[in-house]
Amino acid sequence: MGKSTLFNAITAAGAECANYPFCTIEPNVGIVAVPDDRLAVLEKMYNAKKVTPAVLEFVDIAGLVKGAASGEGLGNKFLSHIREVDAIVHVVRCFDDSNITHVDGSIDPKRDAEIINLELILADLDTCNKRLEKAVKAAKSHEPSAVAQVDLLKKIIAHLENEKTARTLSLTDNEKAAAKEFFLLTLKPVIYCANISEDEIGQENNYVKALKQLAKAEDAEVIVVSAKIEEELASLDKDEREAFKQELNITTSGLDLVVKSGYKLLGLISYLTAGEKEVRAWTITKGTKAPGAAGKIHTDFEKGFIRAEVVGFNDLVEFGGFIGAKEKGKVKSEGKEYIVNDGDVILFRFNI
Repeated sequence: MGKSTLFNAITAAGAECANYPFCTIEPNVGIVAVPDDRLAVLEKMYNAKKVTPAVLEFVDIAGLVKGAASGEGLGNKFLSHIREVDAIVHVVRCFDDSNITHVDGSIDPKRDAEIINLELILADLDTCNKRLEKAVKAAKSHEPSAVAQVDLLKKIIAHLENEKTARTLSLTDNEKAAAKEFFLLTLKPVIYCANISEDEIGQENNYVKALKQLAKAEDAEVIVVSAKIEEELASLDKDEREAFKQELNITTSGLDLVVKSGYKLLGLISYLTAGEKEVRAWTITKGTKAPGAAGKIHTDFEKGFIRAEVVGFNDLVEFGGFIGAKEKGKVKSEGKEYIVNDGDVILFRFNI
């Protein structure tokens, strides 16, 4: 409850919000800037004409109900939408309000989360059993990869049958890589978003505590927000927003927490480029090497990569820019095997 309100606040995309089930049928999509205080510092330092933050794409998908895996409440359609995303932000109602109806007639965040998880588990069981049939036939030829797939599928099915999500199953690195090919819904990482009322900001009610207990079993994060307050904050200009946050004693917006946590959950980091023309954050997967990071700017940068001149953000700021940092020996010349770190400020050298 409150997911479309939260989505509107995050993206200002204007998704329809209403007090009835299945208000959202077709998924709404919004592009969201990833909060990064470093960009403002670099903008001022370089007097940059343009600032471009890293972004995430958020998709507002209709809420599922009990029986979704067997088609209830347009379940099959909604499950197919979930299959397309990389991670899930599961918004769970954690407040009482007699004026806002609940599809199950009462407020119970643990039950609500478990219903969704069970529907995703049932959908994954169907997927795995169908794949198992094909894998068993292929394994009759004693093909090693098919035999390994049969073993893995049986392991996952047994776990799902115990009503446990695939992401909580202990797998080797090779098994994790193989399991990704199954496109399982419950293998996707998840953040639980506890939606509380406006008058409970800064508090942790019993509903939130119950949700945290459930999330702990999955080693998942719980972020507490008031979707209504976040929507109000999003409608204000910068000065009004800061004043309202001070009034509510909010230091960090719940939306910022959701976006930052989503970025981290997906294993993403940002490296930076800076100059008078533009200051920009570039999104890469953690562990990306310098040529791959260069390719985010242009494929020619990756093909013709020579080296990367790298300085940490803090060093760049401390010594007043690339020249000052270089004089202090803080700019390093890195080759093709260099693994880019979050906050690296990079100048790429390449041949075309």
